[in-house]
Amino acid sequence: MRIVLSLFIFLLLFVVLPRPAVANSEYVLPYPSTMPGGALYKIHAISEYIQRYWYFGNFGQFSYNLKKSDKYLVEAKTLFEYKQYLLGSRALSKSDSYFLKIKASLSEAKNEGKNISEKIKLFNSAIEKHKEVLEQIRKDVPRDVLWSPEKDIPKKIMLHQEIAQAIALRTMLYE
Repeated sequence: MRIVLSLFIFLLLFVVLPRPAVANSEYVLPYPSTMPGGALYKIHAISEYIQRYWYFGNFGQFSYNLKKSDKYLVEAKTLFEYKQYLLGSRALSKSDSYFLKIKASLSEAKNEGKNISEKIKLFNSAIEKHKEVLEQIRKDVPRDVLWSPEKDIPKKIMLHQEIAQAIALRTMLYE
């Protein structure tokens, strides 16, 4: 009986005690939310459009654009994993668009004399994490894809080129 009890306690401690985890970056991307094709995706898009006005001021816009850039990067990664290359490409483009707006928010805040040092640190961490994720995506996706919709003209998607542009954008904005 003692052996069983000792074994039980050992297993319980093994399961309960935290174990160290390894990460390349301290910056954490969000869990993917609703995806294109989902029932709530359009409602989520409308909500996102309205939220844009809730985040006012330079720092508010910084936070909003960073959150949306992160969201669409995770969405792109997930879609690429499921071989939804056209939707993934669109999500990556949205992520890039929001990412460009972040730098403008910081520049405006700096011109107004605000202390942006903490935001710059966060922005640089985000850049590193984004580049890390983009490099991983590039390893996992084919160079080019011919997307053939049922009732439309096939479209060639140059995935590696799009990902390289996304990495270059983030590298260009790195401070």
